[in-house]
Amino acid sequence: MKVRVFVSLKNGVLDPQGRAIHHAIEGLGIHGIKDVRAGKMIELEVDESVSDAQLEEMASKLLANMVIENYRIERVQA
Repeated sequence: MKVRVFVSLKNGVLDPQGRAIHHAIEGLGIHGIKDVRAGKMIELEVDESVSDAQLEEMASKLLANMVIENYRIERVQA
């Protein structure tokens, strides 16, 4: 089974990568984009035996910096 963990900066945390992407979009002549927030997606292949609690522990202790980031876990059915 595939699991995707989406990690993004919390609201209020400055996002220099998002700001750079926004500037580049405007450089393409595309206007009307109000804000860009960049994040990351981590895709894992796991056994069915891996519990939601284990995924939560992994995400909160390893994959996301809980001081400045949020995460969301999504199990993907084949």
